[in-house]
Amino acid sequence: MNSPNPNSLKYRFTKGLLKALARINKHQPRSSSSSSREIQRRYRRIKTAAYASMACAVGTRRAWSRELLWKIRNQARNGGVLRRIGSTSSTSAHHPMKKRSQKKPVEAGLGRVDELRKVVPGGEGMDTWSLLEETAHYMKCLTTQVKVMRTIVAIYSTT
Repeated sequence: MNSPNPNSLKYRFTKGLLKALARINKHQPRSSSSSSREIQRRYRRIKTAAYASMACAVGTRRAWSRELLWKIRNQARNGGVLRRIGSTSSTSAHHPMKKRSQKKPVEAGLGRVDELRKVVPGGEGMDTWSLLEETAHYMKCLTTQVKVMRTIVAIYSTT
């Protein structure tokens, strides 16, 4: 059996996520109460842990990971709930929407780029080329995140 590469994204993400899940489990209430409020609270903590582990595994060399880490730190400081990860900040300028019938074919493609900017964390201030590079890397990391989480679920479902 091959030893995992400690420099791989998958290894670093898994290690960070398992540590975070252990901390979440440690702070689990002792009662067997599974109120919907408690379930939602744990869901948010696990979701935040997964995003934070992914961003930490990548480090600060990617704009999307810097944006995610910034949002998570601000959430912790403000004691609030992590909002939609790809959402734009309240300080960004709003652009009026044009009717689709008025758009030229080239502008229609740019509309899709603007939609992509909303989905990728930190995408608001990027040029198109950088946005596409960041999107590809972000998608690779999300795929890794899903694979690791599915593996964790499979391991714990069989025991």
